[in-house]
Amino acid sequence: MNGTDGNHDGIAVLEEELRQAAAILDPVPADLRQLAIEAYALHDLDARIAELTFDSLVDAIPVRGATAAPRMLTFRAGDLTVDVEVTGEGLMGQLLPPQPARIEILAGPRPTDQVPADPMGRFVSEAPLTGPFALRLRMGGDVIVTEWLRA
Repeated sequence: MNGTDGNHDGIAVLEEELRQAAAILDPVPADLRQLAIEAYALHDLDARIAELTFDSLVDAIPVRGATAAPRMLTFRAGDLTVDVEVTGEGLMGQLLPPQPARIEILAGPRPTDQVPADPMGRFVSEAPLTGPFALRLRMGGDVIVTEWLRA
């Protein structure tokens, strides 16, 4: 190993220590973080927005004795409906009318998880959602982005 590799490792360690110190001493305000995440979704300026029309956390009548029920969401964009069930293990959903698509699960700065929707419009992701998320649907030339929600 030559001296430059050791210097590079030392710089990487120092950089990580400085990041940790900044996160503790001067954290990014939650509101600013949320605005940044929502702004990131706007990089698809030609995308249509799918509005949330049903959220079981808000709109459903509680079932007595039910614990850890999956969260049910419905989004609409024009004649397209996206039904999504969110659990601790991930999510699954269906596009109506049924059609193939590529679904991207946006989760802030983390890498995007991509799953296909089959010809019946069904899709599944086994990646648990732990923070704010949105879905980006790509169907042919159309791009639709859902509203951002907290998991």
